[in-house]
Amino acid sequence: MPSPLVRRSIWLVGMAALAVALIIALVPFLASTRIVRDRIAYELSSWSGYRVTIGSAPEIRVWPTFSAIVTDVAMTPWDALDHAPVIEADRIEIKLSALAALRGDAVFSAAELVRPTLRLERMPDGRYLPELADGGRIATAIHDVREAVAAHLESTEIERSLSTRELGTISMRDGRVTQFADGKDEEILTGLTGKLNWPALNKAASFSLSAIWHGETVNLEASLPKPLVLLAGGEAPLTATLTSAPATASFDGVVKAAENAYVDGKMKAAAPSLKRLTEWTGTEMASTASAIGSVSIAGRLVGDTQRMKLEGAEVALDKNPGTGALDLSFSERVPVVSGTLAFDTLDLSPILTAFTPATSEKAAAEIDPVFANLISLDLRLSAAHALFGTVTLADVAATAQIKNSIVAFDISDASAFGGNLQASVRFDRKPEGTQAEMRFLASDIEGGAFGAAAGMTRLVPIGRGNISLILKGPGRVWESILENGEGTISASFGPGALPDFDLQGFQKRCDDGGFFALDEVSKGTLPIDGAELKATIAHGVIRLEKAEARSAQGRLWLTGIIPYVSRGLALSGGIVPPDAPTMEDAPPTASFFVGGSWKAPFISPVNSD
Repeated sequence: MPSPLVRRSIWLVGMAALAVALIIALVPFLASTRIVRDRIAYELSSWSGYRVTIGSAPEIRVWPTFSAIVTDVAMTPWDALDHAPVIEADRIEIKLSALAALRGDAVFSAAELVRPTLRLERMPDGRYLPELADGGRIATAIHDVREAVAAHLESTEIERSLSTRELGTISMRDGRVTQFADGKDEEILTGLTGKLNWPALNKAASFSLSAIWHGETVNLEASLPKPLVLLAGGEAPLTATLTSAPATASFDGVVKAAENAYVDGKMKAAAPSLKRLTEWTGTEMASTASAIGSVSIAGRLVGDTQRMKLEGAEVALDKNPGTGALDLSFSERVPVVSGTLAFDTLDLSPILTAFTPATSEKAAAEIDPVFANLISLDLRLSAAHALFGTVTLADVAATAQIKNSIVAFDISDASAFGGNLQASVRFDRKPEGTQAEMRFLASDIEGGAFGAAAGMTRLVPIGRGNISLILKGPGRVWESILENGEGTISASFGPGALPDFDLQGFQKRCDDGGFFALDEVSKGTLPIDGAELKATIAHGVIRLEKAEARSAQGRLWLTGIIPYVSRGLALSGGIVPPDAPTMEDAPPTASFFVGGSWKAPFISPVNSD
């Protein structure tokens, strides 16, 4: 027979089991009659500040945790009950305190919104925000802190003003964010899934979100040591990271979002393809951005709503790293970006391509309005070494400018081909059409190296000289600019040689008569004392006014036209004795006509008799 002590222990265990069983049995009953009916909607409304309606009777679960499931939940502003719900969810699963339920209270420790919708509306200032609630515990706590911030209280006093109410964890699954207008929802974000950990209003918070925007998954994570201060417009630290396939970005610093708003912190951003980024964000710069591949930028971001600076900027264009400082101003119609960047090595081809017209009217129509509508730019670039196609440049100084209707890219100084280069392209979009201007000046360059790089080894003498090109005209694509533009070409060279040209063989073929290809007399080099060229460009035709090469064997001259569209040749030429004062003072030793095409010219001798 058990001892009295053992019998008492068995009795106590039995009573405890009976009590637990009674609690388990009573909690769902009490919850269904007192909490669910009277408290859950009230608590949701007290936190959010919205009028909360629940579509059907809640489902109470005791195991493994005490929780309530409410369906068809809608949150609507109290003063606009006919307004579409600002927040609605198919279901909300709420973890509750069982002991609080027995007291008739609803104390939430966590809540998960299943398939929620958040509706944004366009505000008078152009921003998209939800219709904010006038009250609620969170809004009231933010209001109290905002007053403390406005009173310029010390940080310790602001800390004491923070509400200590417990909040817990809020998560969501398969949600969406929409733009609500004219009674219709237009989806902005879909597949919204995430979690907010905010134990109490005076504690630190963190959240992680994942959503689909423009067909790409975007992940956002943030840490907020003082979330209530930040929401109230005070200065507070913020660490945030955004990741997606088209772009990544991060920020670590302090932010103030209300009056005299500013940021101060380290930022990074990168995109493996600028074209993909612009297409994803829906900007009109996608065609222009295709010229530039990957891009990244990092530095200390400091500034306010009117002006920001990126100090110690580290920029990489197509993996070409550069350093400098950038300035972003919001005081004009469009943002203005200015600054200086220095590179050790820089590929100028994609940058210049981004500033020059397209090769088709369709592409030009896509990029033509972009710059004036989106941004102004005044950027100074320098590079110890630069590439433009196959050309290697050194000590480059350049500027890129976009302002109102003007788009310009200038290389003000660069070393190449043993001399100096200057070049510029400029486009002025006027109501009557886009006007283009191109200038190129090569001084004291080695002609052979320049001709090889330009693919014009026959046309450019070997030797030191100068080349100048000016072209102006209407058009948004290169074809129309060259076909309709007007300008001049000039060149002068000192002692050197004409490559791939046998003057004696040329003279003999002219004496024999019958036309022949220039390639047939290309085995040789003609030493010259100098060469000079002057030509005009008008409506797609290059007109040679003077083209002369002087040598001890004779003086070779050409005049005529070179149509750009047909790539044809229509030139007259001759060879006169080297000692003739002018070409008009002596009969030519040979006269000829040059026809055919740029790539395959032929010579037809002209009988002087």
